[in-house]
Amino acid sequence: MKKWILLLFTALSFNVMALDLQEAKDQGLIGERPDGMIGAVQASPEVNKIVTSINAQRVDAYKKIAAKNGMTTDQVAILAGEKALQKTPSGQYILNGSGQWVKK
Repeated sequence: MKKWILLLFTALSFNVMALDLQEAKDQGLIGERPDGMIGAVQASPEVNKIVTSINAQRVDAYKKIAAKNGMTTDQVAILAGEKALQKTPSGQYILNGSGQWVKK
């Protein structure tokens, strides 16, 4: 019984400690890219999972917006990327035109 409680507590602890996008950005692990996607500034399995998940959600959203507005998905992604870079607060990372992660 004690092992089961320990396993349950451990599983709950991992869920509480799991990063979300904002925390990962605040910690300098994830940054915004000009193509409307996010990228791993400091890759790890957890960071890569967040990046993959968020980018898939963004692609789906961009496709829907593009279809409604007679645009390509790439056009929507670039516009979204420009806005995301502008909205990124100082101290967080963005990917510059040279392909380097820099603090804004």
